[in-house]
Amino acid sequence: MLFLTAIGAIAGLTMILATALVLANRKLYVYEDPRIDAVEDMLPHTNCGACGFPGCRPFAEALTSGEALPGKCTVSSEEAKAEIAQFLDVDVGAEEKLVARLACAGGANVARNHARYHGEQSCRAAARVAGGGKGCFWGCLGLGDCDEVCDFDAIHMNSQNLPVVDEALCTACGDCVEVCPKDLFSLHKVSHRLWVACSSLEAGDEILEDCEVACTACARCEMDAPRGLIAMKKNLPVVDYSRPHQTRVPIERCPTGAIVWLDPEGGPVKGPAAKKIIRKGALRDAPT
Repeated sequence: MLFLTAIGAIAGLTMILATALVLANRKLYVYEDPRIDAVEDMLPHTNCGACGFPGCRPFAEALTSGEALPGKCTVSSEEAKAEIAQFLDVDVGAEEKLVARLACAGGANVARNHARYHGEQSCRAAARVAGGGKGCFWGCLGLGDCDEVCDFDAIHMNSQNLPVVDEALCTACGDCVEVCPKDLFSLHKVSHRLWVACSSLEAGDEILEDCEVACTACARCEMDAPRGLIAMKKNLPVVDYSRPHQTRVPIERCPTGAIVWLDPEGGPVKGPAAKKIIRKGALRDAPT
């Protein structure tokens, strides 16, 4: 009899718990649009954040709820974005692709070191030791942290230990921006072709002893550019991209090639007044 009572008690408790779970499920149930899974499957699954959302799943949720349009994913192909738009019966939308830009051209063949760094082969580690030893304090240290951190193979180090960004592969995830200890990377619209490839805050030709392609703050680009397009700030030209900027005029008289035109096929183009650099080997270190 005692055994049957125990069984009955357990059965009763089980029924009570099951009923509570059913009621809780009904009370706490949150509806999720089944289209979210389908849209997520159509996205590139890079979770790069270029769309402004923390990953493809949150972006799929925003697309399904109407908070965003497929065109905001600059990593997907045009065909994939059109497929999502057709599936959700919305416009594709337009969003200009963002890419990472490097504000330095001081490779080993044009920039000197004042000291040799020996230690962990990392820009972040080197920067902690007197700034890394490069003559130009603001210059790229060339140890490839940006290359290492890029999950999309969009950055590689060239023969002069300078990072080169592949615009086609760059997703504007921002990892290179975060990892660079010299703050040389920033994200820009791909149409921003007029580019200042220098971050030095020094003025005058003395900086050329440490980097042959540094900006000397001569302000010729500011003088030659359409009014208001370029302004000198802290000895560096700053381009106002809110103005029409599809012009190569500002690069024409730059004596060092610190301001360039980024050709999508041929890479950085310097003006005719820039000193020609033919050296392939590394510069000797500055005397100590």
